[in-house]
Amino acid sequence: MLADKAFNGHENTSDKWVLSITSLSGAFNGTTRTYLDGMQPEDWRNMKPICLLQFCRLGTIIYDWLDISWLKAYYNFGFDHFNMSWKKKGIFGLIDCLLGNAGPFASGDWILPDLTIQGSMQLNSHLHTFPNTYYFSYATKRTRRIFGINVPSSIFGIHPLLFIRVLQMSQWRHPPDLSPPYKGYRDEDWQDNDGALNTISMTHPQIPVEHPSQFVGHDSDCQPLQPGIWYYKIVEGDHILFIVNRDRAGVQFDMIYDSIFERCRKHAFRKSQQTLPEEIHQ
Repeated sequence: MLADKAFNGHENTSDKWVLSITSLSGAFNGTTRTYLDGMQPEDWRNMKPICLLQFCRLGTIIYDWLDISWLKAYYNFGFDHFNMSWKKKGIFGLIDCLLGNAGPFASGDWILPDLTIQGSMQLNSHLHTFPNTYYFSYATKRTRRIFGINVPSSIFGIHPLLFIRVLQMSQWRHPPDLSPPYKGYRDEDWQDNDGALNTISMTHPQIPVEHPSQFVGHDSDCQPLQPGIWYYKIVEGDHILFIVNRDRAGVQFDMIYDSIFERCRKHAFRKSQQTLPEEIHQ
């Protein structure tokens, strides 16, 4: 958005203002979990008639329609601007939302379609890796290969909420009677995962066009760092490794964050001084 001058009244913005980007388990290329939860592989913008996501959609709409103050004080989905409360919509408004004619899911502009492989491809077609910005990503993985089959790599090391998900995603197969989501797609590339995202999705943008990248086994492998390249590591951990307290993640939790700050402080720097807009007019 800075590069595209997307902010009205600010014509001097530049991609050079961003020194570095670090991604932790980022969803660059979508996830096969969307299909397991109910998005249609052949029609990625829509859900199957009966699936987990449909139940979640209906529950969310009813929750917001009921508009119970103490419940919304506990958790608010942030849908107030859709005016779904029974006080404003009434019973016919609720029916309209449940049928998908109104409300937050009517336009198709919500997160799950974007998290399909096809949806991510569409978003990535507008994505650039800029030559003056440093890029780092940490991809998480909780699977291993045994006798040619991908299975969860641990029982107790995976959060209970994610263990079944890791197993499901490691066994994912794209329906053979449908066209693959992109040219060169292979099921085996998408079987390593962390319970929410496929490991291949977290390294760097790869579809529809692969961005420059380098796998990092040890930090010394990539010194000196170059901007415009995605440096990525694969970390043994499930999808919530980075957002829980260190008692669960252990010393690895501290080491990851220490290395991020150390890298940004010592190795990612400008080769020339940047001029900000306020300085131009001084």
